[in-house]
Amino acid sequence: MKQLFTYMIVALACLVQQSLYAQQFKLMRFNEDYNYLSTDTARSRYQQVKYLPLGDAASLYASFGGEARYEYVLTKNEDWTKNGQGTDQYTLHRYLLHADLHLGKSVRVFAQLASAFQLGGQFEPGPLNEDKLAIQNLFADVSLTDKLTLRLGRQELDYGTGRLISVREGTNARKYFTGGKIIYKSEWFGVDGFVMMNDDIHPGVFDNKPSREANLWGAYAWLAVPASGNFDFYYLGTHRDEAIFEEGTGREDRHTIATRYWKYGGGFVYNIEAAYQFGRFGTGDISAWTLAIDIGHTFGQLPWKPSLNLRNDYISGDKKAGDNKLQTFNPLFPKGGYFGFNPRVGPANLIDIHPYLGLTPSDKLSVQADVVFNWRYSLNDGIYRPSGNFNTAGSDASGRYIGAAYLLSGDYVFSPFIKFSCGAQYFQTGAFIHSIVTTPANSFFFNTQLTFKF
Repeated sequence: MKQLFTYMIVALACLVQQSLYAQQFKLMRFNEDYNYLSTDTARSRYQQVKYLPLGDAASLYASFGGEARYEYVLTKNEDWTKNGQGTDQYTLHRYLLHADLHLGKSVRVFAQLASAFQLGGQFEPGPLNEDKLAIQNLFADVSLTDKLTLRLGRQELDYGTGRLISVREGTNARKYFTGGKIIYKSEWFGVDGFVMMNDDIHPGVFDNKPSREANLWGAYAWLAVPASGNFDFYYLGTHRDEAIFEEGTGREDRHTIATRYWKYGGGFVYNIEAAYQFGRFGTGDISAWTLAIDIGHTFGQLPWKPSLNLRNDYISGDKKAGDNKLQTFNPLFPKGGYFGFNPRVGPANLIDIHPYLGLTPSDKLSVQADVVFNWRYSLNDGIYRPSGNFNTAGSDASGRYIGAAYLLSGDYVFSPFIKFSCGAQYFQTGAFIHSIVTTPANSFFFNTQLTFKF
């Protein structure tokens, strides 16, 4: 299967005879629209794959696409322990193949297969690295009006900056849900309302199963105000039968209300997001919050167009372990790379300061350098993984400073279809890690990625 995907993608990329100036691959491929090719009477062989007429009407067509991504990973002291079990190297492989069927202006069916697996390495692959063959997307859209659409089936979700709901593009296996969504979209306003099941992921072939209960529901709205910026407003509800925090293990019913303001223009970037969470954990109450600020400026008139940004996050942690009250923020289904492309610390009980500099030496090459300083928000709570899952207890440990990550990454775009990425990260441990690890060690991470898309 993996060889077939590779051959198809490389062969189709080689068929391209001209640049597709109107083409832009999206994070979620079902957001692409190739209906514009219906007026082109001299479509290339590649364009015929992107727009295959099924009748006389322009809205009756099929479109096909896919991706192959190869990644090499080297880690050292990933668990911050000298000679520990965090030193490894392996390759990751991901293949995606989709078909998009438009049955007129009102009905559309999108299907996508995914294959993700790990080769090599001395440890068993985790769920973020391996899902050998699965249905990534399989849904039907029914347009109720020109602005209102009903979507039913398995589907990817990604909202805002991906801090709470993300497709997890950085991991080898992407995230998806199963359920229903109603979509309203106009020129300046849109809102999605949804009820979803968080599917249980297994590493085999077509062995993933729905959870058979609604454990994610909510609404996400956006408003664009001309010349003033953009506003997002959202509510998210989640349920877990067995959630684990330093406070303990128990049933979690959590509600999140949040808002985001963002604006790009004149070289400036503003991105401010705040969220508050409430609900029940076991027999106790939840009260948690987060505030994220990301500001920056691109100096477009200077050589290499330098972009200087500063990100600052405050994410609440539990005030006192064992008091039957929970103040630890739950990031739900976060973007793993929000704090760098290979973060060691997750978005719970955290304060971070994250300056980063981007350079664009050419239209094809871009590089970025980051420094992320990390502290525990509460000294009575531990640290959490990038997924938000509990990692290490901290209520009996001293030291607030976790450590600093130094990152350098770059992308080279060979064509609209082929991209090469490379990154290195050095994590220098701080006082907290030294207080919980007997033989602490700084960690190192290196990876390269080669991606083909059509």
